[in-house]
Amino acid sequence: MESVINGIETLFTSIRGTAATRVEKLPQSGSDRIYFRIYEGSKTYIATYNLNQKETKTFIHFSKHFKAAGLPVPEVLAVNSNDTIYIQEDLGTESLLNQIEKEGHSSNVYALFQKSLAALARMQIKGDEGFNYNWCITAKEFGKQAILSDLLYFKYYFLDTLQLPYDKQAMLEDFEALSTYLTHTQHKYFMFRDFQSRNIIVNQNEVQFIDFQGGMKGALQYDVASLLWQAKAELSEQWKDELLSYYMDQVDGLLEEPVDRITFESQYNGYVLIRLLQVMGAYGFRGLFERKAHFLASIPLAMRNLQFFIENKRVGIVTPEFDRVLKIVMSDEMIARFEPQQANESTPLIVSVNSFSYKKGFPVDDSENGGGFMFDMRGILNPGRFDDYKKLSGLDKPVQDFLEQRTKMNEYLNSVWDLIDITVEDYLKRGFQNLQINFGCTGGQHRSVYAAEQTARHLRNKYKVTTQLSHTNKANWVK
Repeated sequence: MESVINGIETLFTSIRGTAATRVEKLPQSGSDRIYFRIYEGSKTYIATYNLNQKETKTFIHFSKHFKAAGLPVPEVLAVNSNDTIYIQEDLGTESLLNQIEKEGHSSNVYALFQKSLAALARMQIKGDEGFNYNWCITAKEFGKQAILSDLLYFKYYFLDTLQLPYDKQAMLEDFEALSTYLTHTQHKYFMFRDFQSRNIIVNQNEVQFIDFQGGMKGALQYDVASLLWQAKAELSEQWKDELLSYYMDQVDGLLEEPVDRITFESQYNGYVLIRLLQVMGAYGFRGLFERKAHFLASIPLAMRNLQFFIENKRVGIVTPEFDRVLKIVMSDEMIARFEPQQANESTPLIVSVNSFSYKKGFPVDDSENGGGFMFDMRGILNPGRFDDYKKLSGLDKPVQDFLEQRTKMNEYLNSVWDLIDITVEDYLKRGFQNLQINFGCTGGQHRSVYAAEQTARHLRNKYKVTTQLSHTNKANWVK
């Protein structure tokens, strides 16, 4: 990672003539791209590192086209010679999802959804004018094969992991029928492909878009379905209906003839289903196969969202075997498999999470349990070996950035959480009162402190369990 940061600093200096104040890695998202924020005094920029050179070239082509059309996307400022690092303007730190989390479903958030949909309609229709679809990463159009691909993605990475018996030939025939039905749509323009609130940046109450490099030609309905049915947004049915109507008003203002709303809404439901299935496939791949904690935790919420759709909406085509299996997969009993047991007011379990120094001795467990997990952090590069971090601890952001950017700390903790989650879930079921989890390193100041903090946060978020966090060597930290 250090070589990547050096590459970013070199590229930045080449366009600005001065060195960056600092480069800070941003939290990893669902993709393999890695983002950084570059600081130059009070100004900031975004750098992206991506080994997929074709994807980088696509994003740059898309950005230039949309920027020239006056659409709300970031300007690309520079790209390195081998198309693995590029720098773009920083649109801001607050996404529409952040706004929902802060304000709830307020009138201001509703207005931001309206602005997002109005800008989406312009990007889809105006952005389609003169657009070169040869730039697309994979398929040029979200047609029958692309729809089938999303259905199979769901089948392989989610449905088949449940090992339920079903008629595979009948299922494939239903997929064929559904993809054919959705292909015959009247309005095909630029399709964002991943239009969700996380990819909408809010700055001074205006909206701008990021992460559209997966775009292609496709039905207008898909992007609207992606936004309004995003599980984490938790929009009410009234909001979904009203915002869909508002979006169609915006589209009518851009087309020569208004859309046939009955047909449009009927196919919209089909694209809602496809989008929800694609998300389930992605969560299955990232969570069940790659074992990424964030995606595993998102599976139950996505399943509840799909369950509601199945029970309350209708797609304009009958797919008997697929419908039958979906009802089984999205049943309460099946969803319960993925929902972790959570603590409540009567839960006796207290999890003690400690950092310690191997030189000073192990934490003592005075509870009836008599001990628990002990994880050795000394295989992770020690920030304390560098002068800049000696007097800091795992509570300080520079140390946290070091561990996240320059070590395998994230992979280490994901493996740790796979182990301790099994025990926590079992202890919750059996009514146990105590569990101790210890992280040790040489000085008990950097690596172990960070690991203990992140693990306590993980347990509180996932299980709502009571945690007691202690840094046992704090009195001896270098200051």
